[in-house]
Formats: sequence, structure tokens, C-alpha cells
Amino acid sequence: MNHYEVAIIGGGQAGVPLAYALPRAGKRIVLIERKHLGGSCVNFGCAPTKAAIASARLAHLARRAAEFGLRIPSVEVDFAAVIQRARDIVAGQRSGIERGLTGKDNPRVITAQARLDGRDGDRFRIVAGDETVLADHVVLDTGTRSAIPPIDGIGDLDVIHAGNWLEHTELPQRMIVIGGGVIALEMAQFYRRMGSEVVVIEALAQIAGSEDPDVAEALQDLLEREGIEFHLEAKIDRVEKRGSGIVVQIAEKGAIAGTHLFVAAGRKPNTDDLGLDTVGVKMNRGIVEADERLSTNVRGIWAAGDIRGGPMFTHTAWDDHRVLYSQIAGDRSRTTERVVPYAIFTDPEIGRVGMTETQARKSGKEIKVARFEIRRNSKSLEIGEPDGFIKVIADASTGQLLGAMVMCNEAAELVHIYIDLMNARAPFSVIRDAVYIHPTFAEAIQSAATMLG
Repeated sequence: MNHYEVAIIGGGQAGVPLAYALPRAGKRIVLIERKHLGGSCVNFGCAPTKAAIASARLAHLARRAAEFGLRIPSVEVDFAAVIQRARDIVAGQRSGIERGLTGKDNPRVITAQARLDGRDGDRFRIVAGDETVLADHVVLDTGTRSAIPPIDGIGDLDVIHAGNWLEHTELPQRMIVIGGGVIALEMAQFYRRMGSEVVVIEALAQIAGSEDPDVAEALQDLLEREGIEFHLEAKIDRVEKRGSGIVVQIAEKGAIAGTHLFVAAGRKPNTDDLGLDTVGVKMNRGIVEADERLSTNVRGIWAAGDIRGGPMFTHTAWDDHRVLYSQIAGDRSRTTERVVPYAIFTDPEIGRVGMTETQARKSGKEIKVARFEIRRNSKSLEIGEPDGFIKVIADASTGQLLGAMVMCNEAAELVHIYIDLMNARAPFSVIRDAVYIHPTFAEAIQSAATMLG
């Protein structure tokens, strides 16, 4: 049996860069991936969805041409071509990763389903297809998949979800979306801008459940203005086929008819077929229990990406590889004690970092909160993007930023100014007292900080 110092199971956003990094430290590595390298981000998540969202935004702007003094008689969407463009971007990114790893001895890539099969002395035994390998360390980076809720009748439907949406090249006439989180909202707006009627059904009292109520309300208002219909605090009793369409029955609210169903009701960890029980790895509902070093309860087994619990983002998974490199081949100083930002890629976007206002008030800290309306920024008016606002929360005694929310055009880019401030542990006065270029959206970042005092 071949022996490796580190076996990486799963070629996602932690596994691939770690497979590149560890050989430079003299480690012998095997990377085992059952299907496609790149993880969910490359294959059906970040890359293709942002490509599709770009097509949808362009269609939206074309429909607004008259606001800018332009005449575009009609806007025609070739939905199959939009999907194909997204697929081509996936293929290009995936092939780039594959070319970089194909034919290498270290790291070696095995394309097969991997499963732990106990120990061989101090080493871990891993069955990968027809081959068995031994490893001193095992890194688990197997990601998650769409969770399909146990709704009566859902098993009889051809459900669209985050993992298979690229397979559907026909534009839905009326799309029903189950869920009100990030994926649900991004895809709801995408389909709406492509020309579908869209209905969003959410069990909670607000969409974007991790956000402050004022943020969720503002986002819902923007989406409703585009024609998206929302049903909140809705309990689905059952779904069923009816003719060529579907019907969703909501308790105490009646039936909602549509032609297609998109389910975005959470993620399920890909840990049920890894053989973790053969070595005693602890899990909680499929999530691998890992500490701030990404170490599990079994010495030598590590967890990265979505399956380790906590924030499920590509950028945190990528940073996990730096934590793991530090722990396995470095000075062991890097951990998951970090500032974690994220974005919702609706239009306008939402960029977030740190605490929400709700969390900050519950923390017991003495805080300052400022809100700046984007329409007060001249650049927003000049380019016709006045929607949204910025909210910043600071510690009243130190001036250090506790959290920030940016909702506007390119918010996912702009929020990095606040991210850098928080990583530097610098007070908001650093932004307030700087000189910013005019006219820019970045001035709005400064304006919000100035309102703190």
C-alpha cells in the first residue's frame, strides 16, 4: 500500500490549495476527489451563479435604458445561452485546476470515492476506489449538498436546487422558491430578471434571517419592486404535480401554483459515506466537530470547509487551508479566530462583516450606530444606483468597528474597507480623517464612519 504523510479527501477550496502548499514543505500528499476538482464554488456555486447574475443585471440595465436617455426597443433573453455561458466559465475554471494537478507525483490525484477503513498501526487506512492508501494525517474537505426538506410529495417532483440548476436550460414560466436565505434570494432575482414570475416562500418572519430587520425589510422591498412575490411565516403542508405544473399548499394560506420548484432550504454535509465511524470521529448532525485549529477529536484527522461547521463560505474554506498548513507543516500559530466577512450577491449587493446591530446591542457593549443613505452619495445618483444604505457599529469607548453592513452597487467590494479596518484593529477615525476620491461610492463608506462622531 502507498503511504502518504497527508491524505486530502475532497478537492474543494481548502483541499486544492493545501495540496499545492504542503509539497513545498516537503510533505508527500495524495488528493482524493470522487468527481470534479474545485468544489461547489467552481462547479455550481460562486462561478456560474455570478456569471448568470451578470447576464441578469445586463438585461435589467437594458430595460432601464430610457432612464439614461437611450432607446433600446426590446430586450430578448436567450436563457439557454445564459446557462451555456455559465457552464463555459465552469469548464474553464475546472480545467485550469485539473491541468495544474494532472500528472503530478506530489501531490498525486486519485479520482474515486474515498472512505476511511480504520487504522493500520498509527496510520489511517483509506479505501479510494480499487486502491487502499495509508496516511499519517487526513484532511476532510468534502463540502455540502442541497438539503431537500421532508415535505409531503416533494419526492415526486423534478426539483431544481443549487447543485443542478445548470442542467435546466428552459426558462421557468413561474418559479416557486422555497427558502429565504442567500441562495434563494440571489436565484429568485436571477430568474425574475430573466423573465420568470417568481414566488418566494419562507418559514421565518423575515428573509435573510442572519441580517438586522431593517436590512431584510429594505432588501425585500427592492425585490418586490422588481415583481418578486413573498410569503413569510409560511408552513408548507405538501407539494404536488398538477397537470404540467406544480402546486404548493401552505397551511392556512391556500395553494400557490407554479411551473417549477427551486429548493434552497439549507445544506447537508457530505459526511455520511466517509467511514468516519471506523476511526471514531465525532459529528453533530453530520457536521464534523473541530476546534479552532480545525482538529477533530481524533489526533491526525482535520476538517475544513463547510463540514467543519461555522461560516460556509468559499473564502473561509480557502483560509482553512492556511490554518491547516500552519498546523501540519508550520508554526501552528494560525487558527480560525478571524474576521469573517460575506456578501449577498443580489442587486444591489449586501456586504457584511462583524456583528449586526442586533448582536451588538445584545453583547452588552456600549456602542455607536450610524446609518448613511446611499442616495446622499453623488456617485449613486450619477450612475442611477441610489438604492440602499450603510450601517456601521462601533465600540463607543475604543472607536473600533464592531460590525458593518453595506447595501448598494458593488457593496461586496466596498465592504473590504471596513474589513481591513477591523483586521487592523484600528478606530473608525482612520477612515473619517482620510482623503477619499470624489465622486466615488467609497465616499459613502467614509460618510457613514464620519456619522459615528
